[in-house]
This record gives sequence, structure tokens and C-alpha cells, in this order.
Amino acid sequence: MSRKFKAFIIGSGIAGISTAIRIAVNNFDVTVFEKNACPGGKIGLLEKDGYTFDTGPSLFVQPENIEELFKLAGEDIHEYFNYKPVNIGCKYFYEDGTVINAYTDKKKFAHELNTTTGESQEKTLVYINEAGSIYKNIGTIFLNHSLHKTSTLKRANILKALRNTKSNYLFSTLHQSNKKQFSNAHTVQLFDRYATYSGSNPYQAPGMLKLIPHIEFSEGVFYPEGGMISIINALYKLAVKKGVQFKFKTEVQKIIVDEHKAKGIVVDNKNLQADVIISNTDVYFTYLNLLNDKRKADIVLKQERSSSAIIFYWGIKKEFKQLELHNIFFSTNYEAEFDAIFKQKILYSDPTVYVNITSKFEPGLHAPANKENWFVMVNVASDKKMSEENIIKTCRQNILSKLSRLLNEDVESLIETEDVLHPQLIEANTSSYLGALYGTSSNTKSAAFFRHPNFSKDMQRLYFAGGSVHPGGGIPLCLKSAQITSDIILEDSRKWQ
Repeated sequence: MSRKFKAFIIGSGIAGISTAIRIAVNNFDVTVFEKNACPGGKIGLLEKDGYTFDTGPSLFVQPENIEELFKLAGEDIHEYFNYKPVNIGCKYFYEDGTVINAYTDKKKFAHELNTTTGESQEKTLVYINEAGSIYKNIGTIFLNHSLHKTSTLKRANILKALRNTKSNYLFSTLHQSNKKQFSNAHTVQLFDRYATYSGSNPYQAPGMLKLIPHIEFSEGVFYPEGGMISIINALYKLAVKKGVQFKFKTEVQKIIVDEHKAKGIVVDNKNLQADVIISNTDVYFTYLNLLNDKRKADIVLKQERSSSAIIFYWGIKKEFKQLELHNIFFSTNYEAEFDAIFKQKILYSDPTVYVNITSKFEPGLHAPANKENWFVMVNVASDKKMSEENIIKTCRQNILSKLSRLLNEDVESLIETEDVLHPQLIEANTSSYLGALYGTSSNTKSAAFFRHPNFSKDMQRLYFAGGSVHPGGGIPLCLKSAQITSDIILEDSRKWQ
């Protein structure tokens, strides 16, 4: 048997835990260092006054990414984690009274669009099927392989995929592509929204992002029993069973580098040696704080940050039968909203509001009887001023005005408990620079190629995983990041003595 290498992972976000599992089952001795008291990164839990809230990501798709980890570990996933399909992926509300149920069955969804907007069912199905083709022929190559290793580029036929890519996927924006495909403004806005899944602007991001709807309408949307935190709890238990050690409330002070090789970390002013170091913290802060390399940190910032968010957690003393698990209340001027977020970096007065209600699926578990737990989010600029008290107060009022108007109910009078998360707290809690939820945006056609690689080009045995590096942010991409990083480590380790 080959020597057992020692690996230190900095951060226990979903990519950090997944990387730990992947290399632990391949005979690595793994220790994860986490500054917070529990694992999860952006996936957290808030319990307040009888209500329970997922504090971060709320959409669960592609459960096969989780299943793969249990399969690799030789464990039965159902002993740790269960999930069920969602019939309506999202419910959309517009100011003119239009309401659209985005059924996860694409034929049913196409019929719904035709009934509510007059959009051709055939056009909708063509769009979704084309999204599937882009995803399978191009997207999977980008998501499953490093774009910075010559060997993997050749193996994955990325250059061939690019040659076969339609020009409008790269040179048209997502909005331009959607506007060309659909005749109804509501439909265009609905599909433009998918740019926000990478914290991006549909009026700038490339048409390639039209592959994202394939995931929901062809693969499905799911609900993890117990909420999103159950994903972290399951992976944490799996990692521990596979021998991974976790050190909570333990902040890494420095990564030790000698002769261009990462050799360990400093914790509590003590040097700890390891064969490999993986950073699952924001790559900007990795360079700035852990490597004391401001020049490289500044290079990272040349890539535009993704959007951030202001999130309110409201315990609502009423059940709203017209709402689903996922709900969107659209802005009347989407382009102006994104202009405010990415260009002016100001709070927009008529925001698009997202409301997630997990008590819809597990009544009594996340909220008291006949009440609901509302996770209420608006996208905002990754900017410190978005955390100012007056901004948050105005944002709250904007949200309440919109929800009360479209639901025909005084929502504020129904709030019996409340908490808030804003960009400054997101940065403090998760080390995401300026609270950017997805690291960098996808607002240019070359964004995927300029996102930081999963390894250091200058320092041996230093690797990166998570939303701030390839292939990007969000749970599915973070899980892909862990897979890519782990594959590179395992390949490199065959050359180590």
C-alpha cells in the first residue's frame, strides 16, 4: 500500500467536506479546520422563537452529486439523507396579476406558459431541449474538468466543444437569446432569471447560461427532508465515519510555504505539517490573509464579484395557501434592477423578491402549526454600503410594500419573529469577499476561463475548492469543484515520494 498522505483542508463548506470525503476514501489522512462552531459554510441553520430557517442556499437540484459521494464511500445514502421531488419548481408573480407555476414536468410547464402568456408550447419545449443539448455537449465538459490543465483539456475535448458551440451562446447575452426565442415579456423575464443562479446579470452574461433551465425542467427540483442543513449534516457524518477529523472554532492563521511548496499551516501560533493543503475559503482571502500575497489577491479582484443579498428570516403567523416552496415576485423593470446591482451599486426601489418556505413540505417541523417560516431574499451589490442600517431598513420596506401589494395582505403585521443577513455578515461568517454569494460573476463570455483554477500554478501541493474557484458558486458547482480538485490531487499524489 502507498504511503498515507496527510491533508489539511481550510474551511468546512460543502466543497471542503466533499473534498475531504473523496480523498479520505483514497487513503489520505484528512483534517478539516473550521473557524466557526459547526460545518456548512453558507449552508446554515437559524432557530428562533419556534421557527427554523435555512440561512443560505435553498434550492436543491442534481441529487446525484450527493449520491456519488456515498457510493464512493460504500455507504447507503438513505441511512443518512433522504429527499423527494418537487412538483412546482417555482411560482412566479408579476405586477399585472399574472401568476405562472413553473412545473418541473417540462410539458406541463409549456402548457402553463401557453395558458398564462400565450407562449407557444413548441417554442418552450425547443428551448428546454436545446438547453439540455448545451448542457450535455458543452456544460458537462466545463463543469467536470479543470480548464487550466493541458492534460484534462485534451482528454475532455474542450476545444472541439468550443468549435461546435453556436456563436450566439457566447456572443449574445442571455437576455438577447431569450428575447429572440420568446414573444412574451413575462416568459423572457422568467428565463432571464437563471443568470442569478451564478450571481450574474442576464443583460451582460452570455447566452451559454441558457443551459441552466435544463437542470430544473429535465432533471427536476427536489426537497431535502429536514431542509438544506440536512445535506451538510449527512456529509459531515459520512466524513467522520471515513476517518476525517474536524477542528471547529479553529482559525488558520497562515499557510506555510517553503521553496514554492505548501508544507503546512499555522494554528494557535503553532506550525502543523502536512503533505497537501486545500483551501475551501475565498481565494481572495487565501492569498491576502493566509499567504500574505496582496499582489495575487488584487489579481483575483480583477474579476467582477457576483451579486450579494439581503435576506430576512420572518416567522409568519399565517399560512398562505397560494404560495409554494419557492416563490418569485418580479420587478417591473428587470434591466433597471440589474443596472442598479452591477453598475450603480445602489439599492433598487422595486426589487425582485424571492420567498422560500420549507414549512410547506414539513408542516410543524420548521414553523408552529398554521404558521410559516419565510426566507425572504433580494439580490444586491457586493458592496459594504449594502449593510448600512438605513439601506437595510429601506430594503425591508421595499419588500413589504411589494409582497403586501401582490398578496393583498398586510405582511408586516404578520411577522412575529425576525432576523436579517446582509453582505457584511455574509463576509464575516463565510469569508466571502464583500459578501459575494458566488465568488465571481459570469458577466463576460470569458468568465469561465478566468475563474481561479483548483490548484496553484506557483506553489506545489496547494489546492482550492469552493464557490470562488472553478467552476463557480452554488451547491452543484461546489460539489463539482470538490470532484475536480480531488481528481487533480489524486493524480498529482502518484508522483509524490
